[in-house]
Amino acid sequence: MFVPVSRPLLGKEETELVMDVMSRGEISGFSGSRIKEFETRFAEFCGTSHAVTVSSGTAALHLALATLRIGLGDEVLVSTFTNMATFFAVLYQGATPIPIDMEAHTLNMDPRLLEQKITPRTKAILPVHLFGHPVNMDPVLDVARRHNLFVIEDAAEAHGATYKGKRVGSLGDIGCFSFYANKIVTTGEGGMVTTNRPELAERARMLKSLAFGTENKFMHQDVGYNYRLTNLQAAVGVAQMGKIDDILRRKKEMAAYYLRELAGISAIQLPVEEPYASNVYWMFNIVLRGPLSGKRTAFMAALKERGVETREDFVPFNLQDIFIARGLTKPEDCPVANDISKDGLYLPSGTDISEPELAHVVASVREVVTALGVA
Repeated sequence: MFVPVSRPLLGKEETELVMDVMSRGEISGFSGSRIKEFETRFAEFCGTSHAVTVSSGTAALHLALATLRIGLGDEVLVSTFTNMATFFAVLYQGATPIPIDMEAHTLNMDPRLLEQKITPRTKAILPVHLFGHPVNMDPVLDVARRHNLFVIEDAAEAHGATYKGKRVGSLGDIGCFSFYANKIVTTGEGGMVTTNRPELAERARMLKSLAFGTENKFMHQDVGYNYRLTNLQAAVGVAQMGKIDDILRRKKEMAAYYLRELAGISAIQLPVEEPYASNVYWMFNIVLRGPLSGKRTAFMAALKERGVETREDFVPFNLQDIFIARGLTKPEDCPVANDISKDGLYLPSGTDISEPELAHVVASVREVVTALGVA
């Protein structure tokens, strides 16, 4: 048996809608009704007034920053433990990202560290709802209000997750989502910007499509970007929204199985779900502790031999050689992230993972733990 880290949940619904838009020739990012339908359904799902489709999660982050006019000389406080696309987007705008260390239990930005990092140049906070668990947003929003800062949510991995009953992407000024192939909702590639502020939605729509003019299309309004999602991809997205409740239920069932079956292994730190949160478990991330610490390579290799694919955790911003060399950060800036990143990995977490596959993963983990000399 081979169990991959993730597989998308695709079916006849996606095929039928894609074939429909192809038959009409509505394949670009300019024409066709599926783009608007996808945006409307996703905004309703998130509880926002507006949603704007884009070509990727990275494009969503960059567009959010550009929409808010964050640029050269500005600073943005960013969770250090994330896909580096989050930091790249800040750098695309000429702004300076400031890494914020994480909470060891949620693996999210530690809001207690924000205040000490604020300077007169700080313009925004960019929390990342990592692996499907929402950031503790009340203290983030409180700091933002007191210092007049924007809040941009990176919700690429957390479609449907809630914080105190409100879905992520609706909590800050702008929310950013990814629809990459392994995300909870996928269009292959793609992304979305969400907001409750109409002026931000209008500016994002303008910028994402080369900032074309209104009366004269080729008299551009600003320096824009080609970040359009195609109608073909939007058709897939519409079909995915039709099964989002089933996808989220399956994710919860997957996590409940792992949490129950792996609970007795003290050398493995399991994901949490804080009282304020509903975790959607995009990926089931574990951290090797105690006698397993420092054995991640051997642990992953042994699982691979048993047909279980895994993926190591992100390397945080403060450990990235390219940023250390530029003087943007130092390795010692975020010690909690350093500790987690060296021993963290995620287990197969695909939406369509079967019970036999889950059982195989758990049995394999137990075998490897024993083989590595941990009782």
